[in-house]
Amino acid sequence: MPVYDYKCREHGLFNTLATMEDAAKPAECPTCKVLSPRVIVLPPEIAAMDPAKRNAQERNERSRHEPVFSTADRRAHDAEHSRSCGCGGAKPGKSMLFYTADGKKMFPSMRPWMISH
Repeated sequence: MPVYDYKCREHGLFNTLATMEDAAKPAECPTCKVLSPRVIVLPPEIAAMDPAKRNAQERNERSRHEPVFSTADRRAHDAEHSRSCGCGGAKPGKSMLFYTADGKKMFPSMRPWMISH
């Protein structure tokens, strides 16, 4: 049988064993015998977590079960965003690589110390 948490108005949190069918039903407080509702207690590391970190973890957990597939519509939407976002940076997927007239690779403004091969 699982252990469930309950909260008495007078005596605070307590836990008790209950069947799964009785999980939603209130339980008697062991001290004053008043029926108390079931509560879900979050661990302090989750309750006090930075909201940005919590959102990142939720998004990561969702992506494990709801992968995003590349479709023509999604690629068109992403391309539209790249043109209109105004960030001015290199577009995702665009390489700074180009070839000179004699066939050597060149990376302008990227790693000038890199030897072409």
